[in-house]
Amino acid sequence: MCIAYFALGDTNWPLFIAANRDERHDRPALAAAPWATHPDIIAGIDLSAGGTWLGITRHGRFGLLTNYREPGVQVAGAPSRGELVSQWLTGSARLDTHASAVAERAAQYNGFNLIIGDLTAAYYVSNRHEPIQAKKIPAGPHVVSNHLLDTPWPKTQRLLEAFETYTPDTNEAALQQAFAILKNTDKAPDTALPSTGVGLEMERLLSSPFIISPAYGTRCSTIIAVHASGQALLSETSYNAEGNIVQRHDWPFAIQCTPGMLPAGNFQSSSSSA
Repeated sequence: MCIAYFALGDTNWPLFIAANRDERHDRPALAAAPWATHPDIIAGIDLSAGGTWLGITRHGRFGLLTNYREPGVQVAGAPSRGELVSQWLTGSARLDTHASAVAERAAQYNGFNLIIGDLTAAYYVSNRHEPIQAKKIPAGPHVVSNHLLDTPWPKTQRLLEAFETYTPDTNEAALQQAFAILKNTDKAPDTALPSTGVGLEMERLLSSPFIISPAYGTRCSTIIAVHASGQALLSETSYNAEGNIVQRHDWPFAIQCTPGMLPAGNFQSSSSSA
């Protein structure tokens, strides 16, 4: 996944995620669905290295991952970053304990941003943030792409601003609006582009929230919305290399929460993680 907007701790919608996964079109993957081995998990599956980039469980555990853009710094033989999300979704450890354990072993992975939560709190871990540590994420809206959390790249700011006036819901009109926001293909002007070492032409291509190109681009857009009532939905639209819709799947479900988990307006505030 390469860009995600997420909002935490709202009284009515304690969790809302709207994300685009960008990847090579020839990398095999399964669309988001309940896992055969873990039916409580709803997430996609990377068939090349295993794991997932975004998912949620019927008990309210959620996680999302983005890679950190740093060409030439990839370590061959490093473990799959996708396991960082799947280990949280399939595990049973406390959130703070699990997040701290990830931070302790984070250096063995290639660059990543990881957000994990359980509807009472959420943590951010990046092995490109110094010092490497698990940091509690404050309530409110956030965005992450292929740099640190809340880094103000043109594409992240565009997404953040677009969702400022958006009210989450699981009705079709609201979902279509969110998918339309995610499908923004506007490129940033050259003067506003970050310099991440991929060259000007690639910086231009990657500067829009939704990417269309023959070899690499936005493979799917995913929306996760959890209402304070416990009713939730994961909706995902998949795209081909031309940016045309291939399929869409909606997975409504009820959060099987413990007392006090919802409403989750008690995400604790802390300083920014960026």
